[in-house]
Amino acid sequence: FKRKGLQVRPRSRTLTAVHEAILEDVVAPSEILGKRTRIGVDGSKVMKIILDPKDKDKENVEAKLATFSAVYKKLTNKEAVFMFPTA
Repeated sequence: FKRKGLQVRPRSRTLTAVHEAILEDVVAPSEILGKRTRIGVDGSKVMKIILDPKDKDKENVEAKLATFSAVYKKLTNKEAVFMFPTA
């Protein structure tokens, strides 16, 4: 399977970069402050995405958190929980 003249895959084409870009697009008006990956005892991974608190009351973002999760799951097949930081 070794191809002659194989080049390094550019960062913009990697799966990780594509999933990052999808995540940015899903929460479009809001900013992502941080990410945490929670790994359960059974090995399941849940990404916790922390959004900017100043966007909380803007454009009804609070109500869309479950929608963000569902859309990201459908596109990438990864579990994600979107939340605002608790003071």
